[in-house]
Amino acid sequence: MEKMKKIWGTSCFDHYFLGFLVAIELLMSFTFLGYIHIPPISVTTAYIPILIAGCLFGPAQSALIGTVFGVASMYKASASYVMPVDAVFSPFLSGSAAGSLALSVGTRALFGFLIGSAFRLGQKRKHCRLLRGAVAAMAPKMHSLLVYGTMGVVFPGLGYTYRTALHWKWDDSVFALICVAAVEALRAVYHSHTIQNIKGSVDQSVDNPYSSGKMNLFFAAFESFLLCMAVFAAAYFSQREKFMLEQHGVVVSDVISSDLFHLQIQFLIAFLGLNIISVIMLMVIYKYMSYKEYRGEMDELTGVMGRRMFLYHCDKAQGACDDANEKTGWFLFVDVDYFKTVNDTFGHGVGDKVLKEIAAGLLHMAGDEGKVGRIGGDEFAVLIETPMEPQEMKRRLERFLEEISGILPDQKTSCSIGAYQFVFPKQVKRILTETDELLYQAKENGRACYVMGTCAGG
Repeated sequence: MEKMKKIWGTSCFDHYFLGFLVAIELLMSFTFLGYIHIPPISVTTAYIPILIAGCLFGPAQSALIGTVFGVASMYKASASYVMPVDAVFSPFLSGSAAGSLALSVGTRALFGFLIGSAFRLGQKRKHCRLLRGAVAAMAPKMHSLLVYGTMGVVFPGLGYTYRTALHWKWDDSVFALICVAAVEALRAVYHSHTIQNIKGSVDQSVDNPYSSGKMNLFFAAFESFLLCMAVFAAAYFSQREKFMLEQHGVVVSDVISSDLFHLQIQFLIAFLGLNIISVIMLMVIYKYMSYKEYRGEMDELTGVMGRRMFLYHCDKAQGACDDANEKTGWFLFVDVDYFKTVNDTFGHGVGDKVLKEIAAGLLHMAGDEGKVGRIGGDEFAVLIETPMEPQEMKRRLERFLEEISGILPDQKTSCSIGAYQFVFPKQVKRILTETDELLYQAKENGRACYVMGTCAGG
């Protein structure tokens, strides 16, 4: 698992961006976007997403896009109307399935891996920008060398060898400039402040309690629905095209009917690429907006949850359990002792420092087992969501009180704490009431202490 994370990364946004590049590759492979013909210039741009993936991510990602490009070219070459030189890319028409797979898929995957490796090596050099431009400019020739070289080995009868790719024409210079411009432009967009801000929000949205996993199911269902509708549409238009041609006196043989359906599948895949882009954009926007809402509910001073978010999380935690779980948790009310005196004596700046230090101490005490919220001016709350023995809770509370005692050099800082152990699920209102009574007892006992209570059932 760690090896996979090292290869593919852990950034949620980058995974979305890679999916976006896959969808762009599908669009380019099955539309005129991947083939520009402006006489006398004809250039293939379908492997530009490979360059982008290699530049931004690495060899594994660019090899993946290369594989998609190869599979797409293999499918397109499987129609009966393609030229003989293109038919060798199809394992069904070439007479050598292994040779066609090596030519159509193998060379493109290898191209992606080599391009990604070249970009990665260039990043570690002094003149990285110049080297990045050189890799992008030479990418078209590298692709041609791999394709023609493989063609010369597996299909020597066609008369093509790696030497075929060594000729440099003036339109090769045009395409080299297109590749350099595309790589630099997409790299600039990816590293722009706006995109990096979105990336940070999407990557951190995993900790957002407002983000619902059900939305992922919704997006998956939405994409499945669109795909099903596209399949039905492709089947319908394929049948209607055959009917229309027969009405005009054109005899539609089985071969022609198969080619018509083949074209409809190409349209279907291009439509799928558009669907993927749409769903990815919706998912990114949803995660970004929900994370912004989440950050707006965080306490700006201390960095812990605000009251509304914390109580929402408490409700959500209770709803995630059922009566059969018999899982215990802890709820704490933490009140800073004599905080008004601290503000009046030392100033609000010192008071803010005290609140920050206490929040940090509570976060350390809760660890990965719980969440911390600021629910009032000088009052915090903690929800521990995993079972914890009372002795362990005592140890943590005593350590917390000891740590915060030295926040101010000239005055001891302390807190009154009510700690309530309960059984999930339990009404949040009841938990607040019980814990508040324990906090009141701690204050009655002279403050600077904790009072613990337990509940045997829900």
